[in-house]
Amino acid sequence: MRSGLFSRRSIRPASVLSVGSAKIKLLLACCALFTVIALSGRTASWSQYTVSSSRSHLPRTGYTLLINTWKRNDLLKQSISHYASCPGLDSVHIVWSEPDHPQESLVSLLNQVLKSNAKDGREIELKFDINKEDSLNNRFKEIKDLKTDVVFSIDDDIIFPCATVEFAFNVWQSAPDTMVGFVPRIHQKGELNKYIYSGWWSVWWTGTYSMILSKAAFFHKKYLRIYTHEMPSSIREYVTRNRNCEDIAMSFLVANATGVPPIWVKGSIFEIGSTGISSLGGHNDRRTQCINRFAAQYNRMPLVPTSVKAVDSRHTWLW
Repeated sequence: MRSGLFSRRSIRPASVLSVGSAKIKLLLACCALFTVIALSGRTASWSQYTVSSSRSHLPRTGYTLLINTWKRNDLLKQSISHYASCPGLDSVHIVWSEPDHPQESLVSLLNQVLKSNAKDGREIELKFDINKEDSLNNRFKEIKDLKTDVVFSIDDDIIFPCATVEFAFNVWQSAPDTMVGFVPRIHQKGELNKYIYSGWWSVWWTGTYSMILSKAAFFHKKYLRIYTHEMPSSIREYVTRNRNCEDIAMSFLVANATGVPPIWVKGSIFEIGSTGISSLGGHNDRRTQCINRFAAQYNRMPLVPTSVKAVDSRHTWLW
């Protein structure tokens, strides 16, 4: 599956900022040529981050909101109400793994929310993807009737401003085979050729990441098919049994297919719900076990570290 679709050396610095480059930018601000450089830099894009063959992967309309939820209808309503106003939203698919089917009152309410909040009279399709089994793998189960080529995978308890979402969508359009999102994590080498899962503070401290969590990420719909039918079944079984690491499994899958790192987009996160499994004791230890198990399944470490992130320069006074 490794296709080597991208070349990291082709990323243009005017479109991205390396983590920790603020001092360099401050020095450039003092140069007389800064204005010329900035104006010319605005014409640069992420287009060279992919190859021409991937242009056929660009979405026909917009993106599908693939939202994962569990017995939190109030948060589900709040999230859908917000994202309905985002101009690129084409449809909403709700990953439903609860024992009872959604009530008609909930379906009617969410359809009304979409109709009320959608801009310019757009009709946004709403579908519930019903699952008989309660498994974290359900969030990546293949959806054959998707109308867009890209999904925006999101948890029901976090919200991003529409402008931030649309910017990330634009970044993904120029690199449609990789993951683009807001929550970076890093794997690090430990002792005895083992790996360690590290969270946000390690990303902040080192300026490096190798994963984008699927709780807020854009990726091509083809990865749902690959996750469901082509990824080693032992990985899906491990995720179901341990109720953890489906997001790490997806990061491994995409990295293995592309051979390049994901893209971290800078954005503010607004948490509207209670804490999840990440707040439980021993969470990082379990994630470390996942990384080493998955690397053994692939017979190598496919994750690629990077220190590059995408920043919307329209909202940055110094870039």
